[in-house]
Amino acid sequence: MEPIQESIADDGAVRPPNLSTPTPPMRARHLLPAKGACWYCEKPLDNVRRFCDKECAEAFDEEKEYTR
Repeated sequence: MEPIQESIADDGAVRPPNLSTPTPPMRARHLLPAKGACWYCEKPLDNVRRFCDKECAEAFDEEKEYTR
């Protein structure tokens, strides 16, 4: 395990390191409700999932980027 470095400001005060992790940006697919079918290819799904696999989810995100 590596030691944590504290940052020292110009005024000499010691500040603890920023331990928070950056949150990923919210994607349009996270806002979609589950509808019983894949939002990209329309393959039937259960009422919890939005996409049938990772490829469809990524293709949906890519298509949304191009149609902005």
